[in-house]
Amino acid sequence: QVQLVESGGGLVQTGDSLKLSCAASGRTFSSYVMGWFRQDPGKEREFVARISGSGATTDYADSVKGRFTISRDNAKNTVYLQMNSLKPEDTAVYYCAATRTRMIAYSAYLRASTYDYWGQGAQVTVSS
Repeated sequence: QVQLVESGGGLVQTGDSLKLSCAASGRTFSSYVMGWFRQDPGKEREFVARISGSGATTDYADSVKGRFTISRDNAKNTVYLQMNSLKPEDTAVYYCAATRTRMIAYSAYLRASTYDYWGQGAQVTVSS
C-alpha cells in the first residue's frame, strides 16, 4: 500500500510559477512510476506528466510541454511538478498517482486507469 500526500497548490496569476510536491509512504518508492493528472469539475481526469522509477524517463501532455517539469527525489520519497508560465486553463485539481513499474505498453502510463494509488488532490487556480 502506498499513501500519497500532495502539497503546494494555491492561487496565482497568469504567468506565475508554482511547485507541487507529492510525498509517498513506503520503502520501495523507486519501483513506482509516478504521474501527475488534473481534473476540472465535470471533466475527465487528464494526464499531465509522468516519470519513471529512476527518473530517467519523463513524458508530458502537449498542453504543458515546455512549461511544466516533473522530477523526483527517491531519497525523500517525493515527486515534484514545477509549473511555469501558468495560464488560466491550467486551473484544476492536481492529483499525484503511483503504479508499480511493469512491462506494459508505453501509452498505458498516460492513462489514469493504469495507476493504483492516488493522492487527495491539490487545487491550483490561475487568475487572468
